[in-house]
Amino acid sequence: MANPLDRGAGAGGAEPVAEGLGLLHEDGRSVRATWNGNELFRYVYTPWEPQLESPRPYFHPLRTLGGDLVSVYRPHDHVWHKGISFALSNVGTENFWGGVTCVRDEKEGYKYKQLDNNGAMRHQGLDLLALRDGVLRFDEELLWITQGGEKYITEKRRIGVTAFPELGAWQLTFESTMDNVSDDIIAFGSPGTNGRDNAGYSGLFWRGPRSFSHGQIVTPEGTGGDELMGTRGPWMGFVGRHDGQGTASTLVFRDNADNFCHPTEWFARTGIYAVVCPAPFFSEEYPLASDTSFTLRYDVSIADGPLDQEGCETLVDKAACVDLLAD
Repeated sequence: MANPLDRGAGAGGAEPVAEGLGLLHEDGRSVRATWNGNELFRYVYTPWEPQLESPRPYFHPLRTLGGDLVSVYRPHDHVWHKGISFALSNVGTENFWGGVTCVRDEKEGYKYKQLDNNGAMRHQGLDLLALRDGVLRFDEELLWITQGGEKYITEKRRIGVTAFPELGAWQLTFESTMDNVSDDIIAFGSPGTNGRDNAGYSGLFWRGPRSFSHGQIVTPEGTGGDELMGTRGPWMGFVGRHDGQGTASTLVFRDNADNFCHPTEWFARTGIYAVVCPAPFFSEEYPLASDTSFTLRYDVSIADGPLDQEGCETLVDKAACVDLLAD
């Protein structure tokens, strides 16, 4: 007769190896996901960085199912770059990006200045945290507060995660609903809307590892590099290589068709470092009246190996068919 105390144990009573997607919650600090027992990502919702960096939640580290790291945290050139984060550079007169702010200048067109306007996104609570049927879901409430202490925006953030091992990839779905709780119209913009050409960074921003520099951008029209900055399209992929084994990974960002700016303009770089950002305020400001809101939603697929256009499109089609945020 089997001993009931041996249920689920491995040889000699050892703990069995975890399989599939797993969830770990560091209460008050972060949500971690695992794949077959190994860390897949960490989502820090209570950041500890200084005010200058506009503290906000972020995903780092981010890894492929095979374990390769595809994100960087606080690179020396831009310490406010953090894995994947929702960072907005020009929000009215406020900066929820970090560091200096791009402002208009009569003589030079634009200037960067360090102002006392580095706001913060403060975690208010998790409304949902669950792992069911291979899908990890969590919903977060956030309050955007200016450096001067003004309550500026409330945000409802919904996140879904699942794995497609048959495709060697996993998917992150990110949705943000922003509500203006200030007394004034807030104009959402970017350095691009403040006079700097091809500098529309503001949105869901990914910074890749140093070894991803000089990687390859993949689009529905083909492949390229820095010349694809500011182009429009429904999705964009990035292929980068890793030091050591020389393996490669691919990230594919999909713009949701319901976003007000679809198909989005893209802020993307390959030369000096690896960056992809679907940029809803790349070239035009978006005015948001008091007590009104807008929603942005994106899918990010993270895959082992270098994917070509066809491989990226397979992940895009998969994301379009799977609603990770369905109730």
